Amino acid sequence: MSSTLVIEDSGHVRTIRLARPEVKNALDQELAWGVVAAIEEAMGVDDAWVICLTGTGDAFCSGLDLRGPGDYSPKSPLTTQLDDLGWVSEFLLTLRLKCDKPIVGAINGVAVGAGLSLALATDIRLMKRSARLLAGYPRIGGSPDGGMTFTLTQAVGYEQAMRFLLENRTVEAEEALRLGLVGEVVDDERWEARVAEYCQALCATVSPVTMRLTKRTLVRASTAIDLEAQCRLELASIRMAFASEDGKEARRAFLEKRPPVFRGR
Repeated sequence: MSSTLVIEDSGHVRTIRLARPEVKNALDQELAWGVVAAIEEAMGVDDAWVICLTGTGDAFCSGLDLRGPGDYSPKSPLTTQLDDLGWVSEFLLTLRLKCDKPIVGAINGVAVGAGLSLALATDIRLMKRSARLLAGYPRIGGSPDGGMTFTLTQAVGYEQAMRFLLENRTVEAEEALRLGLVGEVVDDERWEARVAEYCQALCATVSPVTMRLTKRTLVRASTAIDLEAQCRLELASIRMAFASEDGKEARRAFLEKRPPVFRGR
C-alpha cells in the first residue's frame, strides 16, 4: 500500500486517510493510484462494512500537484498503454460504480479540483465547519474531470453547477450544505468524534448486506448515462483546455501568482 496513505480499522469501519499534509494532500501518481488501490482492497475485506475517506492536516485534498514535470495529464506509463482513463476517472468509476460498500467522505479541510472530484465521488459527505470547497479548474486553464460534471450536477443541479465551476469562488461549509454539496456540517471541536460516531452508527443500525444492496440499486437508478463515456468526454475536454495557449497562460499565471492574460486561443 502507498506510503502516502494511512489505513485504520475500527469495528466495521475502514478509514483511508490521504497523508501528504506538507502539500495539503495534493495528488501525485503515488497518492492518486494509492487511493484507488485502497478502495479496491477494502472492497475485498469482509469485515469492512463502511469506508471512510478523509485527509490529514488541514486539507482533504488540494487537487493535482502541479509542481512535478509533465503535461499535467493524470496518466502513468502503465495507464497510457492499458487504461486511457487514468486515475482521475477511476476515482468516480471505482468509488461509485465498482465499490458497492458505502463510502463516507469526511471533508476535513480544503477540497479543490481533482480533490473535490474525489470528495464528490463518495456516497455520503460530512464537512468540517472550517473546510472550504473550490472548483479550481479555471485558475489552471482546465475544465472539470474526475466525474465532476456528473456528481456536481447530480448534487446541485445544472445552473448551480455552472455557476460553481465558472465563477470559481470558494464555498464555505454552510453554503455547501445549502447547495447540497454535503449532507452535514460539523463543528471543528466535534469533528473526529462525529465522523467516527456517524460511521459506527451506520454499522450498528444497518446490515452490511442491506447497505451494499441499497448502494447498488441507488447507483443503478441514478446513472442512466454512460459514466465511462462521460469520463472520456471530460478527459478529451481537459486535454484540449490544457493544450491551448490560454491554458498554458493560466498555469503560468497561477504559479507566478498574477492575473492571467487570455487571448482566446
